[in-house]
Amino acid sequence: MEVFYNSTRGGASPVKASQAILKGLAEDGGLYVPDRIPALDRSLKELSEMDYRQTAYEVMKLYLTDFTEEELKNCIDRAYDSKFDTEIIAPTAEAGGAWYLELFHGPTIAFKDMALSILPHLMITSARKNELKKEIVILTATSGDTGKAALAGFAGVKGTKIVVFYPKDGVSPIQERQMVTQEGENTLVVGIRGNFDDAQRGVKEIFSDRELAEEMSAAGYQFSSANSINIGRLVPQICYYVYAYCSLLRQGRIKEGERINVAVPTGNFGNILAAFYARSMGLPVGKLICASNENKVLYDFLRTGVYDRNRPFVLTASPSMDILISSNLERLIYCIAGNNAAKNRNLMESLYSEGKYEITAEMKAALEDFYGNFAAEEETFAEIRRLYGECGYVVDTHTAVASAVYRKYVEETGDGAAAVIVSTASPFKFTRSVMKAIDGSIEGKDDFSLADELSELSGVKVPRAVEEVRSAPVLHDKQCEPGEMDKIVKEFLGL
Repeated sequence: MEVFYNSTRGGASPVKASQAILKGLAEDGGLYVPDRIPALDRSLKELSEMDYRQTAYEVMKLYLTDFTEEELKNCIDRAYDSKFDTEIIAPTAEAGGAWYLELFHGPTIAFKDMALSILPHLMITSARKNELKKEIVILTATSGDTGKAALAGFAGVKGTKIVVFYPKDGVSPIQERQMVTQEGENTLVVGIRGNFDDAQRGVKEIFSDRELAEEMSAAGYQFSSANSINIGRLVPQICYYVYAYCSLLRQGRIKEGERINVAVPTGNFGNILAAFYARSMGLPVGKLICASNENKVLYDFLRTGVYDRNRPFVLTASPSMDILISSNLERLIYCIAGNNAAKNRNLMESLYSEGKYEITAEMKAALEDFYGNFAAEEETFAEIRRLYGECGYVVDTHTAVASAVYRKYVEETGDGAAAVIVSTASPFKFTRSVMKAIDGSIEGKDDFSLADELSELSGVKVPRAVEEVRSAPVLHDKQCEPGEMDKIVKEFLGL
């Protein structure tokens, strides 16, 4: 049975998966959601005998129903290949009584590789299927990791251009270095003098500019997105939750059907939403633990039912979570509103006009499977130190937030179910913060010398992704104000 995609705001016609991937964002500004959540059609036992690529196919075929088996398997094989430093693709490591799902073994050492390695292939296949003649312009805002992963995926891909906006002072030195050294004539990286929410808002405004869209169409261009607002990003993320569960089953760590809890460091809400979708497909997930840093807008929302971005924006040691407008939450709001687009649209309009909205008591009750909490900066550093001291296991700052919040959950509830903590980035991407937590002596040292120290201390080789940018020349040095983003895009496209 074919799955179609509707806009969360109800002002766009249903489209096929390939069309939703090409569009990225619906014409009415809404996000595409499947008209139904398909159930897993293989037993967990069967899935536990599959490798990552096979598991990915079994999950994605249920959502991307207008792709042929050959097309989808070709995309998967091209994505999950030797660019990952382990054949397992998404291994799990046991530490401190929990399982850490390591999603950082791809080319940019962050979890975004899991989806952005396949998105270019899904997009090019979608363009062929729909006989699209226009050149695809990927427009992306990043809080640190999406940018480089998208650049790595689309650089040099024929028929595409990619523009990435990032907060100039809101990413780690290595994150920035990875982006500004990116090669490829079809790439542009721009630092904005603002925060991630400014960048994300600017991208959405450009997407909804009908006049610009017509101008681009006349010039042979069409916008799409590599952010997690694109359903082609979200669907591949569901796969690693299914694979993680089945890995534990295969290892005899859990029994078939046994519930596990999942803790996810959360900013834009896409990663934990993928876990929610996996659960809705029949994966035995108990509690969805939503971990925030000091920008704890999601913690407050889950506790009170009020989403309020009217608060100070805090720059933390976990910059990919420094977000006050969690775009993917809209998909969940649409769901708990009973797929009521009008109700969702009213809430989103309230968010943009007043900076906040409040859900009904009935909608709040539908969130009972979520648990929210946050880790302050000192708790994040303490968790890195604790894991290294007790287990010899080194995590980055984002993973530490999830780990610290998971421990709070266990202390509050006594829930001893097996737990998977999503490890979203390599500690080598945030060497300054990680070494500060473990060693303390970072003054006068740059991030690359700290990477060497971390390697010696952890016994883990410095990843190729870090070595490659150590001495690479800076190729992108453009900066702008948030209000100038559309002008930058036009200049890049020659409009």
